[in-house]
Amino acid sequence: MNKKWLTAIVFSFTLLSASSQTLFTYGGHHADAKDFLRAFNKNNQQTAASKSKAIKEYLDLYIHSRLKIREAYDRGYDTLPNIKNEVINLRSQVIENYINDPKTLDRLTKEAFRRSLKDIHAAHIFISFKNASGVTDTLAARKKLDDLLKRLEKKEDFSILAQKYSDDPSATTNKGDLNFITAFTLPYEFENIIYSIAPGKYSKPYISTAGYHIFKNLAERKALGKIKVQQILLSFAPGINDAERKKIGELADSLYKRIKAGDDFSNLAAAYSNDYISAGAEGNIPDVSVGQYDPVFENMAWSLKNGDVSKPFTTSHGFHIIKRISSRPVINNAADKANTEELQQKVKATDRWNVARETIYPLVKSKAGFEKYPYKDLILWSLSDSLLDRKAAGIGNAMNPQSPLFKVGDTIIRVADWITYSQVNRFSADRSSIIAYPDLMNEFTKTVLYRYYRDHLEDFNDDFRNQMNEFRDGNLFFEIMQHEVWNKAQADSSALMALYEKNKADYNWKQSADAIIFFCSDEASAKTLFNQIKKNPSEWKTAAESLNEKVVADSARYEWQQIPGMGKTVPYAGFITPVSVNKVDNTASFGMVSKVYAKPESRSFNEAKGLVMNDYQILLEEEWLQELKKKYPVNIDQKVLAIISK
Repeated sequence: MNKKWLTAIVFSFTLLSASSQTLFTYGGHHADAKDFLRAFNKNNQQTAASKSKAIKEYLDLYIHSRLKIREAYDRGYDTLPNIKNEVINLRSQVIENYINDPKTLDRLTKEAFRRSLKDIHAAHIFISFKNASGVTDTLAARKKLDDLLKRLEKKEDFSILAQKYSDDPSATTNKGDLNFITAFTLPYEFENIIYSIAPGKYSKPYISTAGYHIFKNLAERKALGKIKVQQILLSFAPGINDAERKKIGELADSLYKRIKAGDDFSNLAAAYSNDYISAGAEGNIPDVSVGQYDPVFENMAWSLKNGDVSKPFTTSHGFHIIKRISSRPVINNAADKANTEELQQKVKATDRWNVARETIYPLVKSKAGFEKYPYKDLILWSLSDSLLDRKAAGIGNAMNPQSPLFKVGDTIIRVADWITYSQVNRFSADRSSIIAYPDLMNEFTKTVLYRYYRDHLEDFNDDFRNQMNEFRDGNLFFEIMQHEVWNKAQADSSALMALYEKNKADYNWKQSADAIIFFCSDEASAKTLFNQIKKNPSEWKTAAESLNEKVVADSARYEWQQIPGMGKTVPYAGFITPVSVNKVDNTASFGMVSKVYAKPESRSFNEAKGLVMNDYQILLEEEWLQELKKKYPVNIDQKVLAIISK
């Protein structure tokens, strides 16, 4: 192996080891090298050539901040109501950005993109757990499945078997044919199965809460994309007879002849279509994508060319006449930003997003710990019947609302928690039935695990923990600096005056000027304002106000070098400096001089007060830091510092 490569590998390993070690201790506390490096890389703009020096300079600032924050913790500032409330508010604002793993969203979006490039002609056989009487009979369902599998193994025709065995009512007519599907057409659990089957093959039985499912991949094709169509629907009323059907068919034929003779399709759709939503839009319906509409409707739409109008045809909904307007091929560029964003929105809006949660439950169980207490399900169900439906408790008397069910981390979940959840969630979505207790317990357990994950996200997500720690520490730093330095400097007027008198010569005005400085949000606004003021300087206020929130004007006495755009120019009354652009944030500024002071002169106390206060704050902070260093002695690990400085 090349020695240079070997050296680089060894150094990289050493750096990784060092970054997870203690860089310095302060009192009984320690600071990790990795935390320091993260702060340095986030806040320092030095070039690589000066990194070693920059690290050592930044280390002093970092140590000072850790000492102050540690003192704030030791004083209990983290328990102050204002600090706690600010942390809680921020947590609620940013947690949604972290709660769902971005890697999962990226993976699901890429998967949806790949699948969107291919349409699959699928077929389906469904065997229900419920018999013809609506009673659950899993033994009969299993026997029916075994019979079906034997016949499939003999390579009997899938469509004929679907007609015979499938409990899907439509199978008697469509023979289990689902037509072509693509990404997002079916529930994600079914889509996963279909996209894993090779053409001509069928899947293993899939067990859902309703029964057994077997899918077959009949054929594949390159995705067709989407088409835009208009339609006229003459709908069938429930229980329609042949005479009524014939009459509607005659109207459909009449409308078709009028269209072919030149009548406007949009006007006829608005006047005659029973699809009142599309009729209000002149017959326009949402773009037709694979698997969204009745197969007969879709097949007709795809058979037309742009501009063509179909002859009247029927579906179970009624007679249709459709006009194909345009087509849009599927986007096959993975780097297309708009398509990626659209797919991401679909991922989040569909059952796919539940996959992100499914990864959370085992994570919480393994990291936080999960323990089920030794109770019997039948006893809990009996007690639940008693508490929820006021039935006799029977064997349920062996438990009570305080009986523990399971524990997540240090949190014990009791019967009372289960009953509270069940009261709200025990009914199906349409409120037509009660969810079986085992299924409800499964959902309850997931809810508890997810809630624990959310409440303890700092333990599961490093980025979230770091942001919350930085915010909390920043607030503590501000709070203790306010108490120890800033408030003292503002309140001690006698100390400020004494410092001013002692260092009066340091507070002289250099060459200065009375000026108005215009701070603008962008260069374009600054140039617009500059040109307006140059034409009419006396109307500067009106010009600035016309740009609303894009301009802030500040009038004061400034030393020449403090006025933006001044450079080496000698100012004069009425001089307007050139626009100066800040390359960091693209803000811009310029100044307008009203009076010039060409010679240095003394500042009064009021004029110098800001400078005096700043100097006094520095003195207070230095004295305080000396006290903190005595309280929390600092010891730097020079070996670790040497490694990260490279």
